[in-house]
Amino acid sequence: MSSESSKYLKFGGATVLILMMLGYLAYTGVQESKSYYVTIKELRGLGDSAYTKRLRVAGNVQPGSIKRSGTHVDFILVEQDLSLPVSYAGTEPPPDTFKDNSQALAEGSFGKDGVFHAKGLQAKCASKYAPAKPGDPATGTPNSAPPKTMTETQDSKGVTL
Repeated sequence: MSSESSKYLKFGGATVLILMMLGYLAYTGVQESKSYYVTIKELRGLGDSAYTKRLRVAGNVQPGSIKRSGTHVDFILVEQDLSLPVSYAGTEPPPDTFKDNSQALAEGSFGKDGVFHAKGLQAKCASKYAPAKPGDPATGTPNSAPPKTMTETQDSKGVTL
């Protein structure tokens, strides 16, 4: 074999090795970031496989169950007649909309202790997204009063000329 073909063979081998390593890193990265969305009922039915998967669970926050300690929060999610204790230990505090009766989505893992250990938490205020009651003025609609206009003797900053 000539030295030139030996160089190409070494270069090709190194290229293949690098591409295989990049493929492996991409595969493992996708596997680690993948999370499954389950309901509380489905979580209870997963059995032992629930302990090894990254999961997302949604439900309503049970009134009176929120216990805060800095950025750590313990609370209970409820769905129909099922409940799930959740322990959130993220790096950021829970969102402002995280309150009693709000809908919450916890992302993390289910522990053998029966507690869902969340690393991420999303919430929305139930009353903010509730349909308007009949007779209540709609929010976000323009005021019925005509807009104020400048008089001929005022400039755009309201200074009289």
